[in-house]
Amino acid sequence: MRIAVDGMGGDYAPEEIVKGAVIAAREYGVQIPLVGPSDLMKQELAKHDLTGAEIEVVHASEYLMEGEPPAYALRQKRDASIAVATKLVREGRADAVVSAGPTGGVVAAALYILGTIEEMSRPVAGGPFLGFAPNTLMLDLGTNVDCQPYQLLDFAIIGTVYARKMQGIANPTVALLSVGAEEGKGNEVVKESYPLFQKCGLNFIGNVEGYDIPSGKANVIICDGFVGNIVVKFCESLGKTIAGWLEQKIRGKLTEEKLEEITEGLLRATNAADVRGGGPLWAVNGVACVSHGRSRYQEIAKTIEQAKLAVEQDLVGTLKAELSAARKKLKEAGFEPPLNPQT
Repeated sequence: MRIAVDGMGGDYAPEEIVKGAVIAAREYGVQIPLVGPSDLMKQELAKHDLTGAEIEVVHASEYLMEGEPPAYALRQKRDASIAVATKLVREGRADAVVSAGPTGGVVAAALYILGTIEEMSRPVAGGPFLGFAPNTLMLDLGTNVDCQPYQLLDFAIIGTVYARKMQGIANPTVALLSVGAEEGKGNEVVKESYPLFQKCGLNFIGNVEGYDIPSGKANVIICDGFVGNIVVKFCESLGKTIAGWLEQKIRGKLTEEKLEEITEGLLRATNAADVRGGGPLWAVNGVACVSHGRSRYQEIAKTIEQAKLAVEQDLVGTLKAELSAARKKLKEAGFEPPLNPQT
């Protein structure tokens, strides 16, 4: 399997990206086309023992910077590392692409170069994000800040496929994130989505509230990216804040080793991304995985592992089949989803 890696994507590129790619190539048995300025990539590779690691440098003369408008930047930088890496997937020279670059740029490259699955207009990102609830995932986590009911339903189908294929949950429960558990609670989009979820054939259990997330009340929790991004960043920040507060309170009462064990455990329980790495952009007609911009080598290696698993499980093919089945059930129930939603 060949996993293309954007060597210039991320706050700590290229050092941490290259280190993570070397580890992944060796530990997970994948071939890595490493994309970036060839001199710089070779310079970083020279710092590592490459025994057992199959890595090929693919030259790209440019790369995206944080803060650049994604579509404009990709038009101006046609040889950007994320664009070159994504094209390797389109051309069949790689099975998947991994990047920790600006999320907007990664999404734009996947959208323009690979396209989306038929009848889906937008890529979506999400997955497990809270260590306290390892079998709970949430979509969207920031890609789409405004959504329509049929798009939320698509997210639910995506989440069901993720839970089955990536987490081994046979019949995952699905819920809408709202301000109350009762039907009829929430904003207009949530209220309009509720009957669609009831009729689509998923294992829908209704609404859940924010305090239900850590308890793992549902396997798949659905919201728009505006809400999802706030929730996940709040959880990450809260974990770090509590860990810092706890460290001050108990320092000197425990050994340094025990103190570190407790605080590290708390961080893992509140920030699953640091444990699992990034995950796939869903609805893309190909496997493209995005990791946090702040990712170090461990997260990069884990994201490459997630990309390998996504290819092995044929997530794209499975998602197409699940979408078709859900739309058929909705039509039988009298709902007619838009064929090409653009809003």
